[in-house]
Amino acid sequence: MSDVDAELDITREVCPMTFVRTRLMLDRLAPGATLLVRLRGAEPIRNVPKMAESLGHKIVDRTELGDVVSLVIKRAS
Repeated sequence: MSDVDAELDITREVCPMTFVRTRLMLDRLAPGATLLVRLRGAEPIRNVPKMAESLGHKIVDRTELGDVVSLVIKRAS
């Protein structure tokens, strides 16, 4: 996806590092910016979107390709 502001590949990370790395990257972005996160595994796929939404961010796209899920997260304003 080319219309995102930043990308993060955490397909080799495990929880809780998937949560930590995603949150740190979102914190660095300007309000309203978008982050593409690639992740793998049941726990990260379940927990990363929940964490982002609990912090006020919005999941604007979710794509599955094999065992990799790509999320586009819009940082809260």
